[in-house]
Amino acid sequence: MFYRRKFYIIKTEFVDIFNKHFNETNLPNQLKHGARLVGRWMVPHTDTTTEIFAIWEYDSYESYQEIEKNVRSDSEHVKKINAWYEQMVAESTCIKNS
Repeated sequence: MFYRRKFYIIKTEFVDIFNKHFNETNLPNQLKHGARLVGRWMVPHTDTTTEIFAIWEYDSYESYQEIEKNVRSDSEHVKKINAWYEQMVAESTCIKNS
C-alpha cells in the first residue's frame, strides 16, 4: 500500500467554497480514476486560516503514479479546475496548495 497526504492552507472564510469544489469536482475525478479516500479533515492553522488535509490510499507507488497521470490528463477535469482557479483569482481569493 502507498498513502499520500495532500493538504491546503486556506482562508477560513473560504472553507465552504473550497469544500464544495472538492466534493463536486476533485473527489469524483479521483474516485473515477481509482484513488481511494481514507479520510479528510480540517484544523485551525492560524486565526484566519484553516488547514484541510486528506489521506489517499493506493495499491502501490506505481498505482499512485498511474492514477495521478490519468487524473491530470482528463481534459474535462482539467478544464473545470482551470476555470475554477481563474474564478477564484478573479475574486482575489488566496489558496496555498502543497
